[in-house]
Amino acid sequence: MSTTYGYARVSTKEQNEERQIIAFQQFGIPQNRIYLDKQSGKDFFRPQYQRLINKLQKDDILVIKSIDRLGRNYHDILEQWRLITQDKKADILVLDMPLLDTRKDRDLIGSLISDNNTQL
Repeated sequence: MSTTYGYARVSTKEQNEERQIIAFQQFGIPQNRIYLDKQSGKDFFRPQYQRLINKLQKDDILVIKSIDRLGRNYHDILEQWRLITQDKKADILVLDMPLLDTRKDRDLIGSLISDNNTQL
């Protein structure tokens, strides 16, 4: 049975993560499965993100509000996407970009992201 997690990120402690949290709650993700970092997206050395990645198992679902909440570096995002979908065999759903939903088609996601590269 799969478990659904939410990952929220804001770049500074002063920024408000409320929109992301509300979106996860509306999606049905309980508070105890929402991970939040208040840190730059320049790399993936974020404590809550690492904790979440270590917890993800096969068929789990990672929900993010928008692709830029995952990270800022295009190549690093692709590497994390591969880690989650291929190595962990979990799925990713980007709420603001419904085409980025590996529950539907895990193989097309790399193409979709690279086609949308300029939007990051």
